[in-house]
Amino acid sequence: MRVVRTVEQLREAVGFMRGAGQGPVGLVPTMGYLHDGHASLLRRAGEMCGTVVMSIFVNPIQFGPNEDFEAYPRDERRDLELAEREGADIVFIPAVEEMYPREIRSKIVVSSLTTRLCGASRPGHFDGVTTVVAKLFNMVQPDYAYFGLKDAQQVAVLRQMVDDLNMNVKIVPCPIVREADGLALSSRNVYLSAEERLQALVLSRSLREAHSAVEEGRAATTDEVRELLKSTISSSPLADIDYAEILTFPQLEPLEGNFPLVETDGEIIMALAVRFGRTRLIDNMIFTPKEVAALV
Repeated sequence: MRVVRTVEQLREAVGFMRGAGQGPVGLVPTMGYLHDGHASLLRRAGEMCGTVVMSIFVNPIQFGPNEDFEAYPRDERRDLELAEREGADIVFIPAVEEMYPREIRSKIVVSSLTTRLCGASRPGHFDGVTTVVAKLFNMVQPDYAYFGLKDAQQVAVLRQMVDDLNMNVKIVPCPIVREADGLALSSRNVYLSAEERLQALVLSRSLREAHSAVEEGRAATTDEVRELLKSTISSSPLADIDYAEILTFPQLEPLEGNFPLVETDGEIIMALAVRFGRTRLIDNMIFTPKEVAALV
């Protein structure tokens, strides 16, 4: 495994692997503090590609002024151990000054999809995500790029960017990885106190219960499912709901409150963002209501 820290070194390393005929190049962009969710992305990339590149970069332009950029957890040694164990060939760990050597005046903005869910409560966040990912795509020129569906809105936004701009890369969404008790893996889970972590299990439970209610016909409309999600989450005293929404996926279009979900063409997403103390967690479930109803 080769560790590089400059754009020039990265391009040279990727070029060498391409020249050696190592097959497709896969990119796994991360902000570090890696966990089993990131490991699953590396394994998927390794199954599909001859060269696996991982980036580790806490991107300042996707953090708001009152967010946790400085406090975001970092552990380079641990990250490199996991990357090597899971088969990364090249790990790119740039300094902020390497990625942004001067004031950045060009950004990529994806409209519409970024105004809802996390985009509504974190203005400018997705502009920072799309811009840094586009920079990484330009640096690496990957054939495939791997992103976890825990942040399904991010996946939808990046797919839109790639399609709109005819970028020569395929976005590969990968399933959410959870702890045995259902909590979605996140680098921010380290912030949770023992009690907050226990109560955070209400997120995955609310999604499962809402899915079962749709399956059994107990919740048929958007409003009914949303209220079930909120009432379940609110049973946790420490939970402070940012949003609990039901949208089409990947278009992220809202559905009317009394819209019968089984009449939806395609997939929907039940998406959550909830604070426990100072920690904001997201979770979601994507499914096709018609297929769920057909199982009954």
